[in-house]
Amino acid sequence: MPTRTILATIGLLLATALLLYVVVETRQILTWCVVGAFFAVALAPVVGFVQRKVFGGKRRSLATLLVFLVAFLLLAGLVTAFAVPLAQEGTKVAGQLPTIIDDARNGRGPIGDLLERTNALQWVQDNQDKISNFASGLTTPAKGVLGGIASGVTGLVTIIVLAYLMVLEGPKIVDGFTNLFAPATGTRIRRVGTDCAKSVTGYLSGNLLISLVCGVLTFIVLEIAGVPFAGLIALFVGIVDLVPLVGATIGGVVAVVAGFIHSVPAGIAVLVFFLIYQQLENHLLQPLVFARTVKVNPLTVIIAILVAVELAGILGALLAIPAASIIQVVLRDVWDHRRGQLKDEPTVGEQQTPALAPHERTDAGTATGSTTTR
Repeated sequence: MPTRTILATIGLLLATALLLYVVVETRQILTWCVVGAFFAVALAPVVGFVQRKVFGGKRRSLATLLVFLVAFLLLAGLVTAFAVPLAQEGTKVAGQLPTIIDDARNGRGPIGDLLERTNALQWVQDNQDKISNFASGLTTPAKGVLGGIASGVTGLVTIIVLAYLMVLEGPKIVDGFTNLFAPATGTRIRRVGTDCAKSVTGYLSGNLLISLVCGVLTFIVLEIAGVPFAGLIALFVGIVDLVPLVGATIGGVVAVVAGFIHSVPAGIAVLVFFLIYQQLENHLLQPLVFARTVKVNPLTVIIAILVAVELAGILGALLAIPAASIIQVVLRDVWDHRRGQLKDEPTVGEQQTPALAPHERTDAGTATGSTTTR
């Protein structure tokens, strides 16, 4: 084997190892970039629409600022709608906490009744020392929890800034990239990119629609069952339902616990509702909605979510469907492009019999080559 080939192979292996090392060490930053790009692709069509309709195709910076400002206000309104009632009820519960604890110890009130029925009160009394030691141990990782919150806030701000800059500078980046190719290839890349952006936007709209349906139905069930704070719980369920497959389960656990604290019949009713609804959402509502908004086969939706959850957890679940849609758009374009080309050798019939004799194929190939040269 030539020395040059050996050195080239060694260099390629070292470069691959270095690339893997950089990816592993910067995985958090890369994750922020991927999430930022996801939101940038989703918001880019909205920015383009505002730019055309409001600013006459100009002032992209103002259109981008306006769209992100509206999105931020909507997010702030959603957080406020959740945090304000939570703070109010938390203050009310804190004032009633001594009475609640006293009732629970004596088996009175909804919590006391629940503890009495499940024999949990006796278990708590028998294991007070263990519970006290466990509670004191919870103060140890408090610093880590605060650090995680700070890291989460930093990541959120970074993602917003990245998405904003990607949307703002997106046309320049796309123009610079497509200018590296022939005009026909550049046009094709733009068309595929537009279809990919539409699929991501469709995924977001479909996911929001499913979460809205889940939140409204949860509110109706909790209200009928007489569970307190039905609106707050339903809002929480709708938010966590944005996570495919497992979101409804997380919200359902909270709603069921609230139902059982209120009364056993209410808890059973809420539990039955979520058992039925989760199956309908995962295997009927979600595939059907995403099949219309993302244009992905329902079976592909389920398989993509399961594989992505196994590979990347919750982040994978969030990005599985748009990633599957993007892959489908690219593969469809490659297939259509290849199918539209002429065969290397003309054939006829199901057996793909050559349409030309050997000498005719040679002459046809020569003629085709001379025509291409001209």
